[in-house]
Amino acid sequence: MSDPVSRTILLLDIEKYSDRDDVEQAYLRRMLYDITDRALESAGVDETLRLRADRGDSVMELIDANASVTALLRALLTEVPAQLRAVNRMASRSAQIRLRAVLATGYVAVDELDGWVGSDLNHACRLLDGEVLRAALRERGDDFALCVSESVHAGIVRHDRTGVPAADFHAVTVDSKNGPLRAWLHGAAPGGAGHHTDAQNHGERGPGGSPAPDGGSGERPAPGGSQGNAGPSQATAPQTGVVISFNGGSPSFGGSFVGGDQHGVSGGQVTGDVHLGGSGPGSGSGSRSGGEPA
Repeated sequence: MSDPVSRTILLLDIEKYSDRDDVEQAYLRRMLYDITDRALESAGVDETLRLRADRGDSVMELIDANASVTALLRALLTEVPAQLRAVNRMASRSAQIRLRAVLATGYVAVDELDGWVGSDLNHACRLLDGEVLRAALRERGDDFALCVSESVHAGIVRHDRTGVPAADFHAVTVDSKNGPLRAWLHGAAPGGAGHHTDAQNHGERGPGGSPAPDGGSGERPAPGGSQGNAGPSQATAPQTGVVISFNGGSPSFGGSFVGGDQHGVSGGQVTGDVHLGGSGPGSGSGSRSGGEPA
């Protein structure tokens, strides 16, 4: 096996390739290779500076480290989307091609069987297969989703070079069998990934956007006291039957009878069975509030 050397790693994958029949797959592969070649040519990457590996529904390119990564990134942001639009305008619905792409850098060795070996290459492949990039392409109206590695972001993107606006890239974390991998996605993260909802950031809100009182219900406290600190006249549990509140004055009921042993109540709150117009529970006159006629 050769010693590992520094390479630029470019991966491109066709979305929903296995859903197509053999004729459509053959067509999509030709379009993939054509789009890749045009992008590399526009970036000034000669065929002598690249090695290609075929993965069926995707292509891998190992590019000489002396080739401009900035020029390649510009081509991926402009040439590839333009090529996809041109191809898809003329293609039937079943032959539409949409691509995921990863651009990374790292050390890769080539073994005696022309196989490629290197952990940096493995990481790039996991970014390509990660759910973040797949979801980004699913949720977009265009036909291309691009993710770059930390090394490409640190060396190229963050410097806001012409044609590579740093503000268009967003940090994402890709789950993999070797743990989370940090990368940078061009365009918005899928489904607001990496952001909390307003309720998570600021807590539940009451009506009109104001913070809800303690307890999270958003309801206003009962009159006469703060919620959770009820006074003697406030019930702290659900009640049944009739509730009569007296708020000042001197109310009187002729022959009133409350709960069987209270007479002439004024002020406060009374709960329970209330009999009006009689002298006691056994009186046949008057009426019973909240129950059957006496």
